[in-house]
Amino acid sequence: MTDSETFGVEKGHGEEVIAWLNNQAKSQSMKLEARLYGYSVSTENFGEFEMFSWVGNVQSARKMIIKASKRFKIKVIEGGYKPKEKIFKMKKMDFAKVKKGDKTIGQLQFVASRFGNRHWEIQDEERH
Repeated sequence: MTDSETFGVEKGHGEEVIAWLNNQAKSQSMKLEARLYGYSVSTENFGEFEMFSWVGNVQSARKMIIKASKRFKIKVIEGGYKPKEKIFKMKKMDFAKVKKGDKTIGQLQFVASRFGNRHWEIQDEERH
């Protein structure tokens, strides 16, 4: 079991998408549980997103968030992409793709302090 806090859905759709994700996971007997944690991020290129965390299988989470994007016709953030280099830094990093359906429309780089309980912040974003 793994988890991530760098997944998001377009602002205004959080409650319905999370409810749908959890219902779909339960009906398909997938090990996946998603929860909003009351945090939003704003991007210059893609708009605002409600961030959520999930616990379960990473492949299931990625597949389900893309299905949600298609079903609700919204943009989503598919996070959990770690940097390849294993350099110890004062901040932890995570990378994410911004998707609309199957299409990747951009990439985001998140950072958070290794010390304390800080939320992820967007450090860099790129359009495709």
